[in-house]
Amino acid sequence: MPKITEILFDCDNTLVLSEELAFEACADLANEILAKYNIPDRYTGPELLNDFVGQNFRGMVVNLQKKFDFSIPGPEMEKYVSMEEDRVIAKLERDAKPCVGCSEELDKLYKAKKYGMAVVSSSALRRVQASIDKVDQAKYFPKDHIFSAATSLPKPTTKPDPAIYLHACKVIGKEPGECVAVEDSKSGTLSAVRAGIPVIGYVGSYGGSEKQKEMTETLEGLGVGIVMQNWDEFPQCLEAIEKS
Repeated sequence: MPKITEILFDCDNTLVLSEELAFEACADLANEILAKYNIPDRYTGPELLNDFVGQNFRGMVVNLQKKFDFSIPGPEMEKYVSMEEDRVIAKLERDAKPCVGCSEELDKLYKAKKYGMAVVSSSALRRVQASIDKVDQAKYFPKDHIFSAATSLPKPTTKPDPAIYLHACKVIGKEPGECVAVEDSKSGTLSAVRAGIPVIGYVGSYGGSEKQKEMTETLEGLGVGIVMQNWDEFPQCLEAIEKS
């Protein structure tokens, strides 16, 4: 196995506790869309999170259209994507917090200078930047090492498409096997695995031991060899991958 030289971090609920806040804003807008198209179903934030965790808003709306059999014209879709981004960023700038123990591990990695570090997210670049700025993590990542499946690619996509991971590797100048991804969701994990990148799963943002156990089994079923519940486990998880 090639030597690991780069660590690629998902953002939402991996670096920053942002998913719950974001899905509150997403649910409000999703319900406005459903109402406009005369669909009676409505979502709460937790319900939307349960159905679409790890996807960006564009991916969610694409799947809502499939689920409820309606179609949004392209220009209107772009309007909704922009509206969602603004609403979520406002919430994040007010309330976002780092995942427990994450900033301490980032600080150690940054000071050790052994690995390059990048953020690889499905979320829009403005949202990722707002999240890491709010929790004082932006200092650990070079500006050109923050990647968004919604913003950084010629054609916007979302995880589990591996395109954003492959793009990040190309820009950074690394082979997938030289990288390790840290992911908390099924879609994010699939994106990294399909790109050929070994994954450390993180389940610490899931509330309750039962949900963490369930997600551990889910991620392991997707090919994740190592899952951590707490960020202080990261050094030994990384060491285990390097020895495998």
